[in-house]
Amino acid sequence: MGSGKQRSYSELINVGIIVICSCLFVVNSDSDADADAGAKWRRPPVERSCANAYEGRWVYDESYPLYDSSACPNIRKEFDCNEYGRPDHLYLKYRWQPDNCDLPRFDAKDFLWRLSGKKIMFIGDSVSLNQMQSLLCLLQTGLPNTNIIGQSNDTITTVIFEDYDVSVILFHSLYLVDIQVVENVGRVLKLNSLKDGNIWKNIDVLVFNTWLWWYRRGPKQPWDYVEFDNKILKDMDRMDAFRQGLTTWAKWVDSDVDTTKTRVIFQGVSPSHYNGTEWDEPGVTNCANEKQPIVGSKYPGSLPEAALVVKDVLRTIKKPVHLLDITTLSQLRKDAHPSSFNGFKAMDCTHWCVAGLPDTWNQLLYTALVNNS
Repeated sequence: MGSGKQRSYSELINVGIIVICSCLFVVNSDSDADADAGAKWRRPPVERSCANAYEGRWVYDESYPLYDSSACPNIRKEFDCNEYGRPDHLYLKYRWQPDNCDLPRFDAKDFLWRLSGKKIMFIGDSVSLNQMQSLLCLLQTGLPNTNIIGQSNDTITTVIFEDYDVSVILFHSLYLVDIQVVENVGRVLKLNSLKDGNIWKNIDVLVFNTWLWWYRRGPKQPWDYVEFDNKILKDMDRMDAFRQGLTTWAKWVDSDVDTTKTRVIFQGVSPSHYNGTEWDEPGVTNCANEKQPIVGSKYPGSLPEAALVVKDVLRTIKKPVHLLDITTLSQLRKDAHPSSFNGFKAMDCTHWCVAGLPDTWNQLLYTALVNNS
């Protein structure tokens, strides 16, 4: 186990889970799952396999949301739309309806039972944090009396559901590949290097995400140079850089991950909504007044190029990797962002309210896990 000391979950979140670029907490993984826990992975699925779970539409459902966000402690101020005064609540009342099946309603007890003795790690940027916070709310509100503790050091955040020995972990990584300080050069984004994989590879479930920071420029860009094929460059085409970095990750999956023991999932590209032309509202420059999803299953705008790159790279991987293909269904949810209803009062059409859309991402994650897809 990591060197960080144990604390109550509330204390951990209040003092430990820091802003997006901050240092996060770490625990070591335990690669030896007991035989009983392994058997639980082989339980029959809760629902027949749904090959096209990502194709469908949003439907109004009075039974939604899946939980009351006021009952979920310590939602980050970036995502807690209810706490920060969002007056409309219709955005909470939509359920994802696949074309050819029904998603199982999220069952916190079943989720933890199936993962007994295991660790699930979200690896990525603030969108990964967004999804992790949603999952924690689903689990906490579903099992309000379960014992929860946290462990910490400077790299990873871990929340442990003690009654089930399940760890939910966040590993903060903006690019998946490495950023290294090189003497006499500066901070270098190394597109061919992925050293953190040694920490990740023995975790039971890995959920990866990267995209948001690849076009970041100016003072907030966390690197000074980029290295590719042993050449250090001042910059390069960012989409090419994204493809090369993702290819390094893909090669690592094939070479280093034992997918008979570790489930590998890629979250897909989470869209933003700043250009109303994409959803047939020319002149709109943010999501501030959006209160309902787009009707139907088609988004007027095109898929982000990054989503196409993700699919291209995933096709090169020989080992099984599940794409949590949330891009299109999230594009339809122009209404589900915090907009200005967050702790910073800044316009945010990139992240998502909790409760809200990320709960559906976790329903899809739950479905993928229980159906061994």
